[in-house]
Amino acid sequence: MFRNEPFTDFGIQANRQAFQAALDRLNQQLNHAPILVAPQIGGERLSGEESFTRTDPSRASCSVAQVAFASINDANNAVSSLQQGFPSWRGTSFERRAEILRKAAKQMRDSKFEVSALLVREVGKSWKEADGDVAEAIDFCDYYAEEMLRLGPPLRLGNLPGEENCYFYQPRGIGLVIAPWNFPFAIACGMAVAGLVTGNCVILKPSEQSSAVAQKLVEILYSAGIPHNALAFLPGRGEKIGAHLVQHASIDFICFTGSKAVGLEIINKASVVRPGQVSVKRVIAEMGGKNAIIVDEDADLDEAIKGIIQSAFGYAGQKCSACSRAIIVGSAYEPFLERLKHAAQDIITGEACDSSTFLGPVVDEEAQRRIISTIEAAEKEYKLLYRGNPAVGGSYVPIAIFRDVPTKAKIWNDEIFGPVLACTKAQDFQQAVSLANQCEYALTGAVFSRSPNNLNFARENFRVGNLYINRGSTGAMVYRQPFGGFKMSGIGSKAGGPDYLVQFMEPRTITENTMRRGFAPE
Repeated sequence: MFRNEPFTDFGIQANRQAFQAALDRLNQQLNHAPILVAPQIGGERLSGEESFTRTDPSRASCSVAQVAFASINDANNAVSSLQQGFPSWRGTSFERRAEILRKAAKQMRDSKFEVSALLVREVGKSWKEADGDVAEAIDFCDYYAEEMLRLGPPLRLGNLPGEENCYFYQPRGIGLVIAPWNFPFAIACGMAVAGLVTGNCVILKPSEQSSAVAQKLVEILYSAGIPHNALAFLPGRGEKIGAHLVQHASIDFICFTGSKAVGLEIINKASVVRPGQVSVKRVIAEMGGKNAIIVDEDADLDEAIKGIIQSAFGYAGQKCSACSRAIIVGSAYEPFLERLKHAAQDIITGEACDSSTFLGPVVDEEAQRRIISTIEAAEKEYKLLYRGNPAVGGSYVPIAIFRDVPTKAKIWNDEIFGPVLACTKAQDFQQAVSLANQCEYALTGAVFSRSPNNLNFARENFRVGNLYINRGSTGAMVYRQPFGGFKMSGIGSKAGGPDYLVQFMEPRTITENTMRRGFAPE
């Protein structure tokens, strides 16, 4: 029976010491030289055609990885390698594929602090955020292994005498997984192992900012038993390698997590049938959100403040499920804003490697410039409730909370992917839900209320993929809260849920007439 991987309790001294020791070992390694990351095809590490230096977002002066980016020729060779390996991997029993995922989960569990330390240094995750990232990857491996054991056996359908009907699944073929940097271990793992456990071969194209973390994932999967000609690793620029593979005639499905703009472009390009293409490409895309939390007049404000602080500013707001809109009902508005301001002032900002840090850096200088520019433009138009003081030395940005924000404002409607919160007042709960729904995205949302009637109203009318009641909008758990939305938040079934693996397979039915007409000689 599936059970979620527990989070590390950093209140226990031994755990803190073990995590710090992993960070110290990594720091010693990086002081000597950055991690070398290279494309891997068929068991061979390639030199690539371009070198990219990834720096620590907490410390701009420190190089974490030296990444060799794959070429177009490498991408074509990866497809050819996987085509050769596909018949064997497809023919591997589903029980064996599930067993490999369980082995991978064990290896991740055994090296949790090592992987978490790399997440801290490469993408600026705090200790708890990094630990949660690895735990989610473990959950994906264990849950999808269990799901494959459920979906793998053929089903007998019907009960007509003289007829036997068999319903079963086959893999789609060669898949492209385009992974994001914000959950570079968990999301990359979830998409990749879903494709692999269902018998497909997979190319993993990580985000440029998180190639070292992705390489660590690939090494674990190889070590657990994934064949080298079933999984290829292609770090590279999305606009080059990713765009080329999306249009490759031999790619059968694409699994993507990232921005709406890129997701829609992938869907558009994948719809075009190329010469030599034999299947319609399947696209599974998660494309973000502009998530709202509603605070009712009778809400427990202690819980609401805690939920919004964590949801809006955890990992600097760089989660597709992050709260970026707060809608407060009636008389709760002014008391809530006053308490929110004081709570924000207590947030500890600093380097991600510091165990006390809550708000670390954003992912890189480009994100830093974009977010600061957004805040400064908004300050000219809207009322600033609070602006924090960012740390220095890395890609840090301030927390920014705006009040009385009109619903036509850019900061109310556009996904910012940073620690920026827009607040507005609703006259009643029904209007609050209406305001929350006035959005092109429908990923997550949350409600804090003590009213059974209002909670029932939210269940029926607050239309998002993941609705949370009296808790924050982030932190979905595999199996417990399958994750995914609709509208412009994406297409496809929920990750970590009972429908997810089916997307990576094609159903087949075989019918046999069993009424004997004699026997043919052997």
